Parts: sequence; C-alpha cells; structure tokens
Amino acid sequence: MNARPTGDHGDTPDDRAPNDRAAANRAPDDRVDAAGGGGGSPLDERDSRRAESGSAFAEDDVVALLTRQHGDIRNLFDEVERTNGDGRRDAFRRLVRLLAVHETAEEEVVHPYVRRSVEGGERIVADRLEEERESKEALSRLDGMDPEDDEFLPGLLRLRMAVMEHARAEERYEFTHLRRSAESRELIRLAKEVRAAEATAPTRPHPGVESAAGNLAVGPMAAVTDRTRDAVRRAMGRDG
Repeated sequence: MNARPTGDHGDTPDDRAPNDRAAANRAPDDRVDAAGGGGGSPLDERDSRRAESGSAFAEDDVVALLTRQHGDIRNLFDEVERTNGDGRRDAFRRLVRLLAVHETAEEEVVHPYVRRSVEGGERIVADRLEEERESKEALSRLDGMDPEDDEFLPGLLRLRMAVMEHARAEERYEFTHLRRSAESRELIRLAKEVRAAEATAPTRPHPGVESAAGNLAVGPMAAVTDRTRDAVRRAMGRDG
C-alpha cells in the first residue's frame, strides 16, 4: 500500500522510501529511540501505555507528540523483527496497542481539524483514511497469527512499509500544514484532545471504523471489549 500524493502540499526533510529489510540493514534515520534520538532501546510496555495518555511527553504540541509516536512505532517494529518467541509476542502486542490508539486519536481529532481548516483537506484526509483502513486490515490478519508462523515476519515487513509510508504522508501533507496554519495555543489544545482520545481508545484494530463519527459510534464498546481482554490476559500471565 503506497501513500497517495495529494498535490503540492510541502515537503518534510525526510521523504525517502521505506526499507522493508531487517533492522540491521535499515538506514539510520529509520531508527528513532524513545527519547527522540537515534538507535536507542524500544519502548517497554509502561512507555507504550504512557504514549496513550501522553504523560511521558514534555511537549504540548500535537505535531511533536504525533511525530514522536511515529518514532515509537518504528522502534517497536524493530523490536518485533529482532526478537522471537515470547519476546516477539510481547513486542508485537505492544505494537498493536500503540498503532490502534494512535490511529484512533488521529481519526477523532487530527483528520477532522485538517478537513475543515486546511485547503484541500477533504482530499488529504480521504487518502489518509484509506491508508489507515488498509493498514488496519493487514494488522488484523497479523494479530490472528502466531508470531512464530513462517508467514508472520514477511507480513510484518509489508505492514511496516505501509505504516511508515503512511506516517511520512501524514507528516508531509497534514502536519506541515498544521504547523503553518494553526496558532500555538491551537496545537496545544489538539495535543490535549489526542491524549484524551488515546486514553479511552480501542487497543486493537477495527477495520472499517476510520472516521470520527464511526469511532464515536463503535469505539466506546470496542474499547471496553479490548481493554477487558487485555486485563484478562495480564491476569493470566500472558502478553497484553
């Protein structure tokens, strides 16, 4: 799945194509640590949960917050690729959780704002929502597989390529315009709304629910179901 160009909306410094190779062969700029630097250790489960509430972030800017989460997602892909057995299962569960809450918050908060506030926003958002739907479908398929299955890692690498291309498209076509058009206090307000949305979002992918209205209709029940399932699995000593 390729990110869809949406006119001349400005460039970000890093617009290179994604590499679907293992972490050892990946370019340095595809390895961002949890503190925002290069090559650090991935998030643990505590950090992944903090990403949902925003309590780990010093920045109050929605663009900085979501861009940092894109780096966290890259790190978790790295961890899933380089581990195996229970370590891979745990890392993948954290990746699923972070992707699910991150995309839900963007769908509820960021995309509606871009649609009404950015010139050409309807087209920009439509393309991002289609990318998110395709990624959710791929993530759902992987979520139903054993991470030790022979087909798991090739599927994960395809998902990684799609997710990171989607992230670059968001940074180029949405975040750049948010930074240019929104005042600082508006970016701070959006960051607070994103954190609130992530704190109550479903923790697993739900393909077909890619709009603010859809998330409001389906999201609360899905979130309760997902988070109850997470709690039961933790109580049984299994990964989240």
